[in-house]
Amino acid sequence: MRTMSASSALTLGSLTVETPVVLAPMAGITNAAYRRLCAEQGAGLYVCEMITSRGLVEGDETTQKMLVFDELESVRSVQLYGTDPVYVGKAVEILCADHGVAHVDLNFGCPVPKVTRKGGGGALPWKRGLLADILTAAVGAAAAYDVPVTMKTRKGLDDDHLTFLDAGRIAQETGAAAIALHGRTVEQAYSGQADWDAIGELVEAVEIPVLGNGDIWEAADALRMVEETGVAGVVVGRGCLGRPWLFRDLAAAFAGDAVATLPDLGEVTRMMRRHAELLSEHMGEERGCKEFRKHVTWYLKGFPAGGELRKALALIDSLATLDVLLAELDHSAPFPTAELGTPRGRQGAPRKRVVLPDGWLDDTDGRDLHVREDAAEVTGG
Repeated sequence: MRTMSASSALTLGSLTVETPVVLAPMAGITNAAYRRLCAEQGAGLYVCEMITSRGLVEGDETTQKMLVFDELESVRSVQLYGTDPVYVGKAVEILCADHGVAHVDLNFGCPVPKVTRKGGGGALPWKRGLLADILTAAVGAAAAYDVPVTMKTRKGLDDDHLTFLDAGRIAQETGAAAIALHGRTVEQAYSGQADWDAIGELVEAVEIPVLGNGDIWEAADALRMVEETGVAGVVVGRGCLGRPWLFRDLAAAFAGDAVATLPDLGEVTRMMRRHAELLSEHMGEERGCKEFRKHVTWYLKGFPAGGELRKALALIDSLATLDVLLAELDHSAPFPTAELGTPRGRQGAPRKRVVLPDGWLDDTDGRDLHVREDAAEVTGG
């Protein structure tokens, strides 16, 4: 197993990420405001919400609205969804030429049925030939701008249809700068436990950097993943929901410093206010406050706060209302240590079956497919 010192930077082609931590794109979460909030806490690479290649190429309004960056976002990173090599190549060129993007990640891991039923996301790596063509198109388009292309995938469709080792080989052969592996299958979605052994197996199988994803709830988990699997870096998703200071802990941990961020409720309320403020700056106050509502439960998880107050916070329509309600919380309440190391965000049960296009499993090439890619339906999915 290749080992890595805790202070090692992550190298993705021409891009160097001093702290080897990547914020996973999450639909409806990792907008410009949230990326700015997390970046204010620590170092890393912060990836925009997933957008569709066809939506970008055809100028879809929803896609354009998602492709927004904070004024202080010095490294622009975007995750792209696509099932057609031509659209993906054109989309990558647009991102590099027109939007100053410094890193493009391709999504081959989304388990959402509306994505997999079209052969996209986590379903696509089953078609090895199509996967190779998409990666080749993306890497070729980005090469003119010296922009690295990476890909994210899962172990496979289910335990009987694993694809991650072939995906790693194809990523390496087509010139991808790295591959991120979520240690779950599409069938598992977000349930159960991530398979870190599979991540370590992929590290052994390829020469390009491997990033590990799954069950990183605390900074110590990230260091343990590096030690156990030999990954070049980690991808953090649900663990930072309601806890943007996790990136402060991660930066400290990889620098070899002490990690002790246990904010009391007063500190959490200030973080909540900052989050709502940034959302309002980017979206306008009314929409920004509505976007903030979904985060309330995550921020207050484990803290003492009455049901009526929680309900009122989840219905805020202005920063003034937010200020009044936050003042009612017990700011001296200590951090609920029982929440440390526990799952956050969606979990659910494994899928009864993976929804796939008819005949999807019949062959593993897929180059002759004409997979329909909707411009708007999948964006943010």
